[in-house]
Amino acid sequence: MPSSSPPLGDLRARQFSDWYQEVIKIADLAEHSVARGCMVIKPWGYGIWEQIQGRLDRALKASGHENAYFPLLIPLSLLEKEAEHVEGFAKECAVVTHSRLEGDGTGLHPSSPLSEPYIIRPTSEAVVGATYSKWVSSYRDLPILVNQWANVFRWEMRTRLFVRTSEFLWQEGHTVHSTSDEAIDETLMILDIYKAFMCDDLCLPIVVGQKTPDERFPGAVHTFTVEGLMQDGKALQLGTSHYLGQNFSRAYDIKFQNDRGTEEYGWTTSWGVSTRLIGGLIMSLGDDYGLVIPPAVAPRQIVVVPVIRDQNSQAAVLEYAQLVQKSCEALTWRGDPVRVSVDRIGGLQSRKSPGRKWMHIKRGVPFVIEVGPREQATGTVSIITRHHPQQSDRGVGLEMFCQQCPQMLEDLQKHYQKTSQQRLARHIHHFDELKSMESYFKEDPRPGFARVPWCASAMRHPILAELGITPRVIPENQKPIDPGMTCIFTGQPADVHVIFARSY
Repeated sequence: MPSSSPPLGDLRARQFSDWYQEVIKIADLAEHSVARGCMVIKPWGYGIWEQIQGRLDRALKASGHENAYFPLLIPLSLLEKEAEHVEGFAKECAVVTHSRLEGDGTGLHPSSPLSEPYIIRPTSEAVVGATYSKWVSSYRDLPILVNQWANVFRWEMRTRLFVRTSEFLWQEGHTVHSTSDEAIDETLMILDIYKAFMCDDLCLPIVVGQKTPDERFPGAVHTFTVEGLMQDGKALQLGTSHYLGQNFSRAYDIKFQNDRGTEEYGWTTSWGVSTRLIGGLIMSLGDDYGLVIPPAVAPRQIVVVPVIRDQNSQAAVLEYAQLVQKSCEALTWRGDPVRVSVDRIGGLQSRKSPGRKWMHIKRGVPFVIEVGPREQATGTVSIITRHHPQQSDRGVGLEMFCQQCPQMLEDLQKHYQKTSQQRLARHIHHFDELKSMESYFKEDPRPGFARVPWCASAMRHPILAELGITPRVIPENQKPIDPGMTCIFTGQPADVHVIFARSY
């Protein structure tokens, strides 16, 4: 197979799940750990997470939030205080019951049982609520606007790297407010931050809105969600923002004296996104060459690949590669220095091989710059853009490339945004009656999003389980439902339009 041929062939079209695993492998993003259901995130994969983390962290701090850290272990008695919350996570909890190990010649065994079991956090509402009850006494203490970057553990039976693992990384925000309106505004503001980040930086095809009542976060009054459309037509929940009302404040005694001298419970929110965003990035933008990374979140936006023909040219080409790197590092795009490195892997033989540039193409690097003896002698570069990896723009002067580079990054970023939005638009189908939607999900090998008129009494219609679909989101900014429009499941007057899909 020629080096320019797609390394994954038509696997994406034939077997999407296998394609996904192969992309992770050839991009060197992550691997399964010896710990069941967990993953090792490798440097390139973690580099993407660092970009996600850094950009979101700046946005959250700009909106007034501060970072803190809360314990990994939660006393069982504390978790039990919010019954609906506990029930929602009970089957996923990992429980710590002993404090030490002892050897008896046959191996190590648990000893010293704890007086009370601890839960490894599946989420932190319980421990945060208990902490906030000590922080809050007056309306002057509010609002509390805190975020933490942490790991959580949910015992998953069937795992998929990045999409669903027992342990994963995330950010979780927890806020307390003096009024319901302020808490709702907070919930929606966070949703807007997520929406802007996922559209503008990650270039994901998403629909934003509210969850139906039976799909809400356990203990929440309202759950708002960002649902991504993957290339196999399935939905992936990419982030959520929850208005918790006073449910958790009552459970954990978060009370304050208001400006009228009356004691009342605080109004709380919680919200988060995780390393699942990397899974969404792979399944939304990847192609038959491998991973695609928008420049905004690429660990390296440019990789310079020295092409050395013989020992005599090696020193000059390597020196020129360093010059190209320094020239690019002096540039800025969207307020940040351009991220660039020189390929340093391997010896002389590997530098002769055209496979070096293809390795970076498969890893999703936005621009690969080749420099060999010809480029060194003429002060030029050869440019391979990730969107068109088969093509090479040769003989471009280094100075001209540096002048054009920020705009090239911007153009590539906008290209990924546009293509994602176009694909989303093509795969949202409208149905006004149940039979048509049923045929769609039964006959289309990769159905996307079905938008249908819906009423709340249709939440558990039996056809949903038969089709393997769930209500994913009530899209935001809907026009009022047309008079006379009926729910496709019940025939009763419809309340809103809801998007249904198969999901991960």
